[in-house]
Amino acid sequence: MKKKEKSAGGGANWMDTYGDMVTLLLCFFVLLYSISSVDENKWMALVKSFNPDASPTAQEESGSPGPADVDHEGMSVEETEAVIAQQEEIDESIEQLYQALVEYAEQNQQGSRIETTRGDGYVFISFDDAVFFAGEQYELLPQGQQILKDICAMFDSVESAIDEVRIMGHTAQARADQPNKVRHDRFLASNRATIATVYIQKNSTLDGSRILSEGFGQHRPIDDNSTPEGRGHNRRVEIIITGKDLMSGLGSSVEQYYTQREGGTLAPQGTDAV
Repeated sequence: MKKKEKSAGGGANWMDTYGDMVTLLLCFFVLLYSISSVDENKWMALVKSFNPDASPTAQEESGSPGPADVDHEGMSVEETEAVIAQQEEIDESIEQLYQALVEYAEQNQQGSRIETTRGDGYVFISFDDAVFFAGEQYELLPQGQQILKDICAMFDSVESAIDEVRIMGHTAQARADQPNKVRHDRFLASNRATIATVYIQKNSTLDGSRILSEGFGQHRPIDDNSTPEGRGHNRRVEIIITGKDLMSGLGSSVEQYYTQREGGTLAPQGTDAV
């Protein structure tokens, strides 16, 4: 008679259940840790997804700041709100500058020779070449001096909101099938931008560290060089006025220059300009 074989199952099944429980506990504590450093905006979105009328408490009972009191940059809610309010004032000033420039061009019948556009945090102005300079010259014409003087007054009215004013000089390719001579092309574009820059610096309250000039020569055309009209569009001076961006965390353009020069980390949000 054969002996009965012992059953293979039973004895160690409790280990499977125990292992599952430990795994779940580990996941639970990882989740708790991740919530402890949650971003304020994400926390608010999560809470409101469950209850649209909910408002997170200001502090935990322990007295330490909760997710609603400190943002991801380490600023308190009050500090963040103050920065947001300042940024709104800056954006409003840049919008006022844009509207003033558009009105100025229309009133002075320069609408076809001065193009003004508004972007996110900046104003872009493009001047027909004949507004400022005679052909192949970089001496600022009287008409151009008056226009820049009027624009400088607009800059001064919103000076505290401006981060940077960048003046750019462009030329046209004289022949569509042949590029300009490099030396002449570069010098003409750079000299025109520099002359306009010098005039703005002398006639505005903007700090010189925030006024830059660049010469692009023939290399950024906006029209066809094969026609006189197209070349007229390509011969131009442009100005970009950038508003301060307090929320970017990068600091002003001047701060960025000195920080990058030293190979350091860009300035944290809310620091003062150099």
